[in-house]
Amino acid sequence: MHSAEWTPMITESGSYKTVQYTAMGGCRHYRQPFAHLTGSSSAQLSKYWERKMYSLVFLQKRGLKESPFGRSLREASMNETVFDEPLFASLKPGLTSFCYRMLGSIDDADDAVQETSIRVWQSWSAFRQDSSFQTWVYRIASNLCLDKLRQSKRRALPVDLFDPAVAIVEPRDTLPDSAWIWPSPDFGGNPEDRLIRSETLQLCFIALLQTLPPRQRAVLILKDVFEWSSKQIAEMLAMSPAAVNSALQRARERMDRAKLRSDELSSMDVQPDPQLLSRYVEAFEQFDIAALVALFHEEGCMSMPPFEMWIRGKEDLSAFYSLTRWHCEGSRFVPITVNGGYPALAQYMPGKEGSGLVPWGIHVIETKRDQILHVQNFIHTPLFSRFGLPERIEQ
Repeated sequence: MHSAEWTPMITESGSYKTVQYTAMGGCRHYRQPFAHLTGSSSAQLSKYWERKMYSLVFLQKRGLKESPFGRSLREASMNETVFDEPLFASLKPGLTSFCYRMLGSIDDADDAVQETSIRVWQSWSAFRQDSSFQTWVYRIASNLCLDKLRQSKRRALPVDLFDPAVAIVEPRDTLPDSAWIWPSPDFGGNPEDRLIRSETLQLCFIALLQTLPPRQRAVLILKDVFEWSSKQIAEMLAMSPAAVNSALQRARERMDRAKLRSDELSSMDVQPDPQLLSRYVEAFEQFDIAALVALFHEEGCMSMPPFEMWIRGKEDLSAFYSLTRWHCEGSRFVPITVNGGYPALAQYMPGKEGSGLVPWGIHVIETKRDQILHVQNFIHTPLFSRFGLPERIEQ
């Protein structure tokens, strides 16, 4: 038996891509619906199939025969006419919000939803309608999330991991991106639904969720956020209804006992006062440190993931802004919303080339009685493209 040296060549036609595998003078064609791999290039799709190990194996000198992987690929492609892509698309906003609450990262949530769509498509013939389509899809997504969480550490916010800085210096120590909770753009769901559930997308609530064991986390999200019945959750997670209710009770108790500083700091107004935000933008863009610090509560603070360091108190904030003036002066803000419609500001700073402003951080401002209680400056430039923001703006 000799493994074939094969090359996938992908051509597009409408919503389909044809994959041609060529090896030793022979070839096979598979026509596949790849709309679920939105925006993927031919190179990315080739890598995807290579990663999934779909290969052709030569068993005879002339003529190709399929490996088990190739056979499953062909059988899956036969289902392309019945795979209900619009039905899956209708579940995607809720599915993304579920995965985001589970994982604490929009990038990880997007990856989980992408992988879910692939598995749903591959397993379409196995769907026997013993459960609803929604339950079946969420079962696949939840298993992906649970598998990922078994291999990763808990995500958090800086104020929940470290004490405020004692010495005011330029921040240096960081943790990897995988250590932090990151804000999320809108999932594109029902506006009424978003209003009802927006508080369960607050960053402090996402941080609380990360303190739960993964299965308890899934149960609580499905019950208290998505309002699923215990029976439906049990069916999805392969548990009994009694086990679901027990896990839910333990999750709620653990959430009540959790003492996170981020939760204390978000005893905040429902929405920041627009005039307060305008004064913050004006003071920051002019880099008027006195006017900027005056907007903060006496115990106001600022955190900057991926940096471990965070600042608390007006005096330390003033010292920190003075120290970092060279870096922030000349910045401009673009207004956006995060995590269920909460107002935020995308900061662009002067680029090294001297022409235009480049992405730096996303400021999420929590307020209390018309004063700033906490500025979370998420310094993670890939977020800008995920929010649909430009790579550069004019100075």
